[in-house]
Amino acid sequence: MIDRRLFAHIDWLILMVTVSLALVGLASIYSATHNHVPYVYQKQLWWLSIGAALMLLVIVVDYSLLGRFAYHIFGFAVLLLVVTLLLGHPVAGAKRWLSLGFVTFQPSEFAKIAFIVALARYLSTRNIPRKGLDLKGLVIPVILLLIPFFLVVKGPDLGTALIFFLIFCSMMLTVKVRMRTIMGLVLAFTPAIPLGWMSLKHYQKARLLSFLDPASDPLGSGYHVLQSKIAIGSGGLLGKGFTKGTQGSLMFLPEHYTDFIFPIVAEEWGIVGSFTVLALFLILILRGLNTAKNSKDRFGFLVALGLTSMLFLHAVINLGMTSGLLPVVGVPLPFLSYGGSFLLTSLISIAILVNIGMRRFIF
Repeated sequence: MIDRRLFAHIDWLILMVTVSLALVGLASIYSATHNHVPYVYQKQLWWLSIGAALMLLVIVVDYSLLGRFAYHIFGFAVLLLVVTLLLGHPVAGAKRWLSLGFVTFQPSEFAKIAFIVALARYLSTRNIPRKGLDLKGLVIPVILLLIPFFLVVKGPDLGTALIFFLIFCSMMLTVKVRMRTIMGLVLAFTPAIPLGWMSLKHYQKARLLSFLDPASDPLGSGYHVLQSKIAIGSGGLLGKGFTKGTQGSLMFLPEHYTDFIFPIVAEEWGIVGSFTVLALFLILILRGLNTAKNSKDRFGFLVALGLTSMLFLHAVINLGMTSGLLPVVGVPLPFLSYGGSFLLTSLISIAILVNIGMRRFIF
């Protein structure tokens, strides 16, 4: 039986913010695609409906079950990543999607939650020394990171792999790692940077170089950023109005309903609309951190922290790359970018946060 007292402690603010962002995303996807590919926003609406049902299920089931089956969930996620590499549906030379016939999904998105849960389970069951973890204490956490990291890189999907690494850093630094250990790792891996550069694909190198000077290749690697800046800058204070933007509707901006959805918002709703979206994300992140702070156990704290970090990193990296402040690495914007797998992952993350938050009152 579900304790009805739990529902009195639901964080309605984080749910309302999530719904607001999802509706902004749906409206922006409609505006960007209704003239050319109307099925896109229809599919997003379908995924949003499925996500709402999954959220309800995740909210009512005690999150402690995630801790009990954390390693099983992680193992299943790793298995899906392996199967994707072997049998995945190739798109533009990348094997990131797994087809079940009636639906195609991206296992790496769900693997983020599995990784967070597994790492939280491990860290919550260990006594962390006052001085922090040493090199020996990092062995298992690093193994948990490297398995999905290299499978995702092999995809290739550098942006998602980067998210895994940054989530890991956020969680590990929170539980505390000895400064001497951190400095030792930095010094040890610094010489490997040139090897990492050489292992990048040609298009990945081009994207990183175009970040320094997009105008050096305005019709190639710098095209995305230049068109994105035009869209953001042309919105002015109040924007051109809903469906009145040109960068998306006239197809000037590539990936305008996926990774580059924010310029559509900025062009049509201007500075006011853009800052409203930023404010909603800020509220979301603060509520997530508040959930982590007030969680009833260490596992809940670490899971909430990891999920909040994931959403924060996605938002910051996406907004940074669409405005030219960061290199283009293919990271979508939570709740706004088109994509069923990522939308479900984001909605499930919010449901887990709500779950953790409301159960701190019931022991």
